[in-house]
Amino acid sequence: MKYMIIVKANADSEAGVMPGEDLLSAMQKYHEELANAGILVDASGLKPTSKGWRVRYSGGKTTVVDGPFAETRELIAGYTIIKVQSRAEAVEWTRRFPNPAIGGSDCEIEVREFFELEDFGESPAIERFRELDARLCK
Repeated sequence: MKYMIIVKANADSEAGVMPGEDLLSAMQKYHEELANAGILVDASGLKPTSKGWRVRYSGGKTTVVDGPFAETRELIAGYTIIKVQSRAEAVEWTRRFPNPAIGGSDCEIEVREFFELEDFGESPAIERFRELDARLCK
């Protein structure tokens, strides 16, 4: 089971405020523990939305919209992906996630489980996804 731990953006992350040594140290220690446990898949912080864009689809038309985006409560500042044996194990690890807010202010992280190919019924498209996955995992 793979889970994504989503760090929500806030005014600091959108302003490009970099975390201090205390927060960086806590995050490094936590991620090292995940790696040592063999469950860390990937982790990274994301630059502010002023450096990004969205692709909007409407009426068969595709439009690129440059950031920044105003509503920070719906934005992501970073993520960690873990692969564990159960939801309970994922919950236990995410309880230990350091508070990602600069200065320890109130915030929350969100945790979402990834779909696995087994969650979908058999189909030619799913079989092609399996083949693609086998190629990428080499």
